[in-house]
Amino acid sequence: MRNLRQGRPTRVTISDVGAVAGVSASTVSRVLNGTAKVDPSLAARVHDAVRQLGYRPNAAAQGLARGEWGTIGVLVPNLANPYFPDVLKAVSAVARSHGRRVMVMETDEDPSIEHDLVEDLMRSCDGVLLCSPRMERSELVVLGARDHPLVLLDRIVPGLAAPAVSADFFGGMMLICGHLAQLGHRRVAYLSGPEASWANSERIRALEAAKAFGLSVTILPCGSTSRSGYEAADEVAGTGATALTTYNDLVALGAVTRMRELGVRVPEELSVVGFDDIELDHVAHTSLTTVSVPRGQLGRQAAELLETLMTEGHDGEPVYLSMELHVRDSTAPPPVTRELAG
Repeated sequence: MRNLRQGRPTRVTISDVGAVAGVSASTVSRVLNGTAKVDPSLAARVHDAVRQLGYRPNAAAQGLARGEWGTIGVLVPNLANPYFPDVLKAVSAVARSHGRRVMVMETDEDPSIEHDLVEDLMRSCDGVLLCSPRMERSELVVLGARDHPLVLLDRIVPGLAAPAVSADFFGGMMLICGHLAQLGHRRVAYLSGPEASWANSERIRALEAAKAFGLSVTILPCGSTSRSGYEAADEVAGTGATALTTYNDLVALGAVTRMRELGVRVPEELSVVGFDDIELDHVAHTSLTTVSVPRGQLGRQAAELLETLMTEGHDGEPVYLSMELHVRDSTAPPPVTRELAG
């Protein structure tokens, strides 16, 4: 049944299977897709023909026959941020293990297009994973109420009818504050991330709670890139801060570069702390103190939550993954403390 055309074997079709089994192509389709009951004797003939011909069903076509795409959609705010590739790799591995493909879209930090992109993904994917969504809570509630599997990663929305898994950003920033307080710092500046970022608001919430450590914090608008950190660094000097903490490592490295140009020594005159541990220390001439979350674990758990939601349904509390503090060379006691110790 497999003849040659131009030296290559022709793909076996369901019509070929039907011809050998003595049934129609539609009967073969119903047997293989399980979309309708078929007489057991006919089904047995179809399966015998499949084995005889070595027929391999088209997984995408089978999924469509069942009303499935065999694809999950993932929306991220910024593919240039090194935080997300590790998450996406883990999501992709889980999807492959379940026979699914992954479609990725990016908002480029524009919350105004987020809702429309999610709608696009819902029209062409069996489930959708939203990474660090920036849209308003009301829009997420509307999407969560849709009869379409939806999981949030790195954003928790109380009362939302969708599973969620996130790094504990509040806990991560509290680790940073505790570390700086133990070193003797009392005045701290924070280069804030994207205004619409829930993860940024969690960091700020922790900084406000850090008064318990005796810290006074000045929050400065910034962003999420090394360029934004570089450009915002000049404002830090006017705060009188002896320590700088940032939205992420990219911002920290940009700020360190500018501080060196200004003649500010890190950490002798200014301690600098990043966030996320994105392993770009080679960009700067210092080893950055930061906090991290196992991004592979984060992606795996989110993808497995989505798979469970698509196949079995889900009802559970949000999952938080703890962050870990990595103390390196960019933090030290403030200058006054060192002088007194000397």
